[in-house]
Amino acid sequence: MHIRQQTLCSLIALAREFQAKEEVCIPQEGNSSSEDWAMQMLADHGDDYNVGEFRSIVHDFSERQRAELVALMWLGRGDYTAEEWEDAVDEALGDYSIRAAEYVLAHPMVSDHLEEGMIALDMPCE
Repeated sequence: MHIRQQTLCSLIALAREFQAKEEVCIPQEGNSSSEDWAMQMLADHGDDYNVGEFRSIVHDFSERQRAELVALMWLGRGDYTAEEWEDAVDEALGDYSIRAAEYVLAHPMVSDHLEEGMIALDMPCE
């Protein structure tokens, strides 16, 4: 893992605070496979402090780190196992890592999934 544990824990807290707000409504299913709905939903909340801070942190990541963030969410929701970590990161490189902040924030349970992924990699938040 190339992302500091403290940074991941901060991202989890930001995502949790953002998604706990009443006006945030994240659809369970997108209208298209490209997930344009996710981009639109986040655009509607572009002035939200937590979204801005989350995006800022992720924007400063390397491509590998952004891919790891996406892979960590996938790991936490059960799409991959800890033994398949490198496969998950490889899959996340490219399109997913380019818009990692938007992709990750658009998932309703992202904070829980990231937290579960960290536990699976034996690096839980305190």
